[in-house]
Amino acid sequence: MFSDRIGRISPSATLAMTAEAADLRAAGVDVINLSVGEPDFPTPINIREAGKQAIDDGHTRYTPGGGTKDLKRAAAEKMSRDNDLHYELDEILISCGGKHSLYNACQVLFQTGDEVIIFSPFWVSFPDFVAVTGAKPVFVKTDAHRQFEPDFNDLKEKITSNTRGIIINSPSNPTGGVWGDNAILEVLNLAKNSNIWVFSDECYEQLTYDRSYVSIAKLAESYDKVLTFQSCSKTYAMTGWRIGYTAGDKRVIKAMGKLQGQSTSCPNAIAQVAAIEALTGDQSEVERMRVEFKKRRDYIVDRLNRMDGVSCITPGGAFYVFPDFSSHMGEDAKIKCSNDLSMYLLKEKSVVTVSGDAFGGEGHVRFSYAASNDDLRRAMDFVEDALNEI
Repeated sequence: MFSDRIGRISPSATLAMTAEAADLRAAGVDVINLSVGEPDFPTPINIREAGKQAIDDGHTRYTPGGGTKDLKRAAAEKMSRDNDLHYELDEILISCGGKHSLYNACQVLFQTGDEVIIFSPFWVSFPDFVAVTGAKPVFVKTDAHRQFEPDFNDLKEKITSNTRGIIINSPSNPTGGVWGDNAILEVLNLAKNSNIWVFSDECYEQLTYDRSYVSIAKLAESYDKVLTFQSCSKTYAMTGWRIGYTAGDKRVIKAMGKLQGQSTSCPNAIAQVAAIEALTGDQSEVERMRVEFKKRRDYIVDRLNRMDGVSCITPGGAFYVFPDFSSHMGEDAKIKCSNDLSMYLLKEKSVVTVSGDAFGGEGHVRFSYAASNDDLRRAMDFVEDALNEI
C-alpha cells in the first residue's frame, strides 16, 4: 500500500515519549518530563515582540523559498560574530528548523549505493534521514570516557569507496558530549583524503560549558565539503518557531533551495522576522540560559554518580546526560534493557525519559535537564528509589 521509503523510517522515540507525557498529564498524573528536547525557558521577550510586530506590519505572505535576504544577512552576521565563519548570501539557506535543513541536505547529496557515517550514540533522526534517500547508515563506535569522540580504529575500518558523508553532532544529542579540536581535525583529515562530505550539526553550539565552541568549518580551513547547520530552536528557546539554516557550498545550497521550493514553499514569514531579532538583537538571555543549564548539569551529574552502579560522564554541552545503567540490567534481572528501565520509571515513578536503545546506546538512558530545579530534584529521588526497588 505504501512506498518503500516510508518503511525505512522509524517513529521518533523522543516525540513518542513527549506524547506519552502529555497523555499522562491529561489523565491527571503528576508527570516529571525529562524526555523533552527543548529549553524550558520562554522565547526571549524581544523576539516575541518582533514576531508580534511582524504580524502587525503585514509579514504574513510568501517569502523567497530559501528565506528572505534580511534573514540570510542576519545569519551571516551571527556566524561571523559567534563562529568566525564568513558566508555570502548565496551560500546560506533558511529552512523550517535545523531538522528540515539536515533532511534537505541528505536528499540532495545521498542516494542508493551511498554509505553515510553516523557516530553512535546518535540523534534518532540521523539514520532515517539517510535511509529514506536509499543510502545506508553506517554506525561507528565512540568513547564514552572522551566525550563520546570517535573510535578511530572503527572509523577507519568503516570508510569505504562508497562512503559519501559523515555526520557530526557536537555538542551531541543524546550524550551532551563535545568533541575536542584534535578529534575533529582527525575526522576532517580522513574525510578530505576520501573526498567525503562532512555535515556539522551545530544546533547546540551556544550551549557549551567548559570550553569555547569552535565550528567545524573554522577548523576545516580550505576543505570546502563541510556543511554547517545551525538553528534558532535551542539557542533562543524557539523550537516551535521552526527556523534553521545551512551554510556551505553554493551549489549544494542552490540544490537544497530547489528541493525546498517544491516541498514547503518557504519558511514561516513571521518566524523569519522574529529570527532576525534573535540572531542580531540582545544576546543576554542566551547567556542567562547557558549559566542556568550549567548549574543543572552539575547537579544532575553529581546525583547520578552518587547512585550505586550508575556511571555518568560530565557532558560538555547541550542539556542532556546519558548515564550508564547497564550494571542494573541483565537476562536474569527484573530490568533487562534500557527500554525496560525507561518504562519502569514512567509507569512506577511518572518520570519520563528516553531509552538509550533509541539512540544506539543500549544500557544508557537519556535525561534532559531542561526542567525546573524542583523537578530535577524530585526526579533524581524517584530514580534512586527505582534502582533500590529493582
